[in-house]
Amino acid sequence: MSSPTEADPGQGQDGQEIAVGEALLLGALHGPAELLPISSSGHIALLPWLLGWDYSDADAELRKAFEVALHAGTAAALLITLRTEVSDAVHDMSLRIAELIALSFVPPAIVGYTLERPIERRLGTPGTIALGLVLGSVAMARADRTPQTRTSHDAGLTDALCLGIAQACALLPGVSRNGATLAAARWRGFTREDANKLSRHVALPVIAGATLLKTVRLARRGLPPRSALPIGLGAGASFASTLGSTWLIRQVERDRSLLPYALYRLGLAAVVLARLARRAESDPYTTMAT
Repeated sequence: MSSPTEADPGQGQDGQEIAVGEALLLGALHGPAELLPISSSGHIALLPWLLGWDYSDADAELRKAFEVALHAGTAAALLITLRTEVSDAVHDMSLRIAELIALSFVPPAIVGYTLERPIERRLGTPGTIALGLVLGSVAMARADRTPQTRTSHDAGLTDALCLGIAQACALLPGVSRNGATLAAARWRGFTREDANKLSRHVALPVIAGATLLKTVRLARRGLPPRSALPIGLGAGASFASTLGSTWLIRQVERDRSLLPYALYRLGLAAVVLARLARRAESDPYTTMAT
């Protein structure tokens, strides 16, 4: 097992496999982390790094395939658990709603398609993830101070564009798509329940589209050797944990404030920065090199 001072998320070594136990635990974590505004991608990268798991040293392509599988498991579970809400939304969808969803899809689609790989290569380090956690926390805390009186029926093109920009910003690891869209919707004055509804409605197409795009790219390259078992276990655990955690959606709606989630994110960022500071003191050359 590697030392957490020797590996960064995004800096995997060739040939290392993902342990079965780590695949299951990360899959179990992904479901609730995706449903809460705390950044699932940030947690999947940081937890192995903080605990010194072998996952941090796994081949970069293997980790990418594994994380696509986690998102696929979560997306499938959300489509099942929210099927009534999705069906009602589709049944009641007007041209205006379709335009709003389409407009909210454009910014993350453009940024994700053109900048996904540079973002993965350069912004997946512990320091940048901690920065994303902090920035998302500030946005969430600030948005909660805005009077919230609007309903989803009041949503217009400006609101859709703001939600789309929020989703594009969430491509920075640590920001959180859920947190960014909730903050954007609450900043625009939507009630907590309607902010959550808007967040889900604009997020599902992006999650599905991103998962499909990454799956196609992986299919063209082919899966890394000996990857089927951890990928399958991770996807299954993510699917199951999402199914078992959908009550968290209502919990976020009932919460009076996003502040508890913002404080948790700040605490996690502080732990990461403290670890990086200790690492810099003990091995400044390695810190500069990574």
